Amino acid sequence: MSSKLFLNDPLETSNPNLSSVRNGHNVQHQSELLAATGPPDVWRSPDAIVDPVVSLIVPALNEEKLIERTLKAFPREVREQHRVELIVSDGGSNDQTHTIASNHADIIARHTESRRQTIAEGRNMGAAQAKGDILVFINADTVPQNPDEFVRAVSEFVDGANPEVVAFACPVHIAPEERHWSDSIFHNFFNNYVRMLNTIGLGMGRGECQIVRHKAFKTVGGYEKHMAAGEDFDLYRRLTSKGRIGHRHEFGVFESPRRFRRFGYIRVLFEWTLNALAVMTLGRSISKEWEEIR
Repeated sequence: MSSKLFLNDPLETSNPNLSSVRNGHNVQHQSELLAATGPPDVWRSPDAIVDPVVSLIVPALNEEKLIERTLKAFPREVREQHRVELIVSDGGSNDQTHTIASNHADIIARHTESRRQTIAEGRNMGAAQAKGDILVFINADTVPQNPDEFVRAVSEFVDGANPEVVAFACPVHIAPEERHWSDSIFHNFFNNYVRMLNTIGLGMGRGECQIVRHKAFKTVGGYEKHMAAGEDFDLYRRLTSKGRIGHRHEFGVFESPRRFRRFGYIRVLFEWTLNALAVMTLGRSISKEWEEIR
């Protein structure tokens, strides 16, 4: 394990390279996004990326099987070149997620309350630690189709490309080695559906990967922390008041098919639709808790 510098870390007892230090930067932003949820424990690597312009945020809960694949897609030398900090937002994992993340992340923020955290809170918790001008939220079971193109396109966004765009919706597919014919049909349909909604100005982006200007994210208040589902749609709907939702093929990602394999596409799409309608009409999700599939 690489040497890390952590605060209040239970791993300290088994790793002499870990020592405690409280991270106090960005206190105002953190308090805004974490209001009424309690502060997380925050750990920072002593060799964290200095002065990042992009913050890559990976929310995770008991993701020991898949998170390393995601983190390895963004190796340190690439992140140093493009000034990308890597933040893992741990929702209170009781497996090896935290240990694995400590080998790769610049920052780990960990939920410490006994209640289960929503994915919206997890993303906000990571964003509260972010310094970059661009926030890239990517799930722990998701990887870029082409990591080099992905990072290069994010850097172009930082450097002024697409100035009218406030956020990007990323095309989502299943990796070829795991793909079934039903995966191709569904994902092609849904990616085109998302693009259509953004074309007419409704605002949509799947939470597997969302790329947002940090300033706009703070202006609209981040993710709605009480939403167990539909928080991704809700955020992009609100962001349309600040600018356009864009699309670039370089931002394509592969997600794990595990939820579709467990429940099937009909049930998943039905739940998505109910939650989206509830977000639009009631300002909340129907789902009280998003079932953990590992």
